[in-house]
Amino acid sequence: MTRSLIAALMLMVPGVALGQGHAMHGNTDKVIVIAHRGASGERPEHTLLSYQRAIEQGADFIEPDLVPTKDGVLVARHENNITETTNVADHPEFADRKATKTIDGETMTGWFTEDFTLAELKTLRAKERLPKFRPDNTKFDGQAEVPTFDEVIALAKKASKQTGRTIGIYPETKHPTYFASIGLAVEQRLVDKLKAAGWDRADAPVFIQSFEVNNLKKLRTMTKVRLIQLMAGAGAPADGAQPSYKAMITPEGLKAVAAYAYGIGPELTMIQPVSGPATALIADAHAAGLKLHPWTFRAENFFLLPSYRSGANPADHGRLKDEILYFIGLGVDGFFTDFPYIGVEARDAAAGAHKGG
Repeated sequence: MTRSLIAALMLMVPGVALGQGHAMHGNTDKVIVIAHRGASGERPEHTLLSYQRAIEQGADFIEPDLVPTKDGVLVARHENNITETTNVADHPEFADRKATKTIDGETMTGWFTEDFTLAELKTLRAKERLPKFRPDNTKFDGQAEVPTFDEVIALAKKASKQTGRTIGIYPETKHPTYFASIGLAVEQRLVDKLKAAGWDRADAPVFIQSFEVNNLKKLRTMTKVRLIQLMAGAGAPADGAQPSYKAMITPEGLKAVAAYAYGIGPELTMIQPVSGPATALIADAHAAGLKLHPWTFRAENFFLLPSYRSGANPADHGRLKDEILYFIGLGVDGFFTDFPYIGVEARDAAAGAHKGG
């Protein structure tokens, strides 16, 4: 892989050119690969199976989204509604737990972690969220429990000793305002676990992320761990702290974020829209002293930018490695991917090209 090839890949997205202020990033060997919900492209998300697979594939960080149980234990689920990611509907003893709730302005019906004790939750088994896109993953349905945050930390520490490299964790606080409103605030629980692990320090292999603002500001007073402000291409933080995510990516907005956060995790289309040139977000964030870890890089055509799709089948895999190389060339500092091995291949290729000149 040569520097000229990476430059050529950058030109594959219409309207983007190296001469438009998007010079090759000089720290490609430091770009971090974050396993989004583990190796969720190959195993059901947020399971020890998925995290272990991500570690085997060379991920630098594994990402557990955190929600609490009825008895206040943090577990790894993308949301507290566990209907789509567990076999709870197959358990008649929990039929009466089905409920309709409004969370962050969205009304939904299902089963929710806050209505189950950890012991009850441990009787359930995880299943693939996206069977239409990832049918091969369904063979692992029913094999894995819902893991606790303690179990994720233990896995990362054990794997670090076994592999001789540091495996970090990148937890996200899900729906923090909602959970605080029902007496299950997650911040102190999270910090307590990090302290118990010896990871409550600025140089710990840990990032804490959130789409909300106020809970990150609260965490800033509670821990020295690096904080990441997540941002979506549409909408606003659920806590109402800002009018929109778009308002937060102006130069002034980014300076305000830098007062409490180490970096930002923008949706990847906030850096490179589906069409047209790349935005100034990377340059503006770096100017504010912020790192950038965009999300989410997935191999299926359905999730790829149009220039990197292969064929018409949404479930077929396109050119994810090339897409990641393009973003590394723009200057991202890390990225979330469902396919860590492809991310590692891209990162290492880019680093090699940079060193080779």
